[in-house]
Amino acid sequence: QTSMVKTAELYGQTVLGIRASDVVFSAAKLFFAYGLGNALTFPLAVGASVLLMAERPTPDAIFKRWTERKPTVFFGAPTGYAGMLASPNLPARDKVALRLCSSAGEALPRDIGERFTAHFGCEIIDGIGSTEMLHIFISNRPGDVRYGTSGKPVAGYDVEIRDEADRVIEGNGQIGDLYVRGPSSALLYWGDRARSAATFQGAWTRTGDKYERDADGYYVYSGRSDDMLKVSGQYVSPFEVEATLVQHPAVLEAALIGIADEHGLTRPKAFVVLKDRKQASDALAEELKQFVKARLAPHKYPRLLEFIDELPKTATGKIQRFRLRDSEKARAPR
Repeated sequence: QTSMVKTAELYGQTVLGIRASDVVFSAAKLFFAYGLGNALTFPLAVGASVLLMAERPTPDAIFKRWTERKPTVFFGAPTGYAGMLASPNLPARDKVALRLCSSAGEALPRDIGERFTAHFGCEIIDGIGSTEMLHIFISNRPGDVRYGTSGKPVAGYDVEIRDEADRVIEGNGQIGDLYVRGPSSALLYWGDRARSAATFQGAWTRTGDKYERDADGYYVYSGRSDDMLKVSGQYVSPFEVEATLVQHPAVLEAALIGIADEHGLTRPKAFVVLKDRKQASDALAEELKQFVKARLAPHKYPRLLEFIDELPKTATGKIQRFRLRDSEKARAPR
């Protein structure tokens, strides 16, 4: 079980700097790899205190613990941070004791990170991890946060971006498949030889994520490999479009998928959750399309847009775009 020791040392202590005086609170439960590190191995490795909560991590439930129990380190996910910022019960800065927050599960949109820090004076340390690697292996650092990126590799881990021919991409700004190797990698999926062979390739683990590296060495998330769209022969990152949509003051959350038109060509479709459902209208849908079109390359804006009450998500807050795709297929004429 050295992997738990390694993640506590390489990420919990070296990156986050968790110390014995901290009170740690994780929205993710202990039965998730993210929650296991956050609320068990990281704090216990340094003698910190842990705040556990049995109920669902709704904004009000989290606010209650922030203001009454005064945790100093909080672990959440982007959908949770978005919901808290939209809540009318968001506590004032002087009502909480947060010195550091962490985010994982999905990439954190720049706008959410910036608004959270402006309100609380506390950075959100965004990164990417996986169950296969037990915890986070690329991360921003306290004092070196670049919102809109996942940061840089955690010490002890090596990462590569590879093209479709499995060649390492050396240049910057090119989207490819992310591979990682490090001391906390799993060996296989129990009872699933085919999936194990596709994921665990020697010392390297194929994460299933699409990434690019910017000119300063920060890694920028583009989406899950099976969520990426090709529109007019060019890759479109769902995350980039979604992160742009949530910058609009009316939008709480968004998800983008590709659907085939009558000619078999892929068209981007956005599903949008509004802060106020009563605002939904054809005029607002058109406004949101133009909002994206004005900020991104023309082929990236959603040609179709649908307002929904909530997005399908996993228990850890990851958006399940495949369920949106399945729903669209079921609705398509046969």
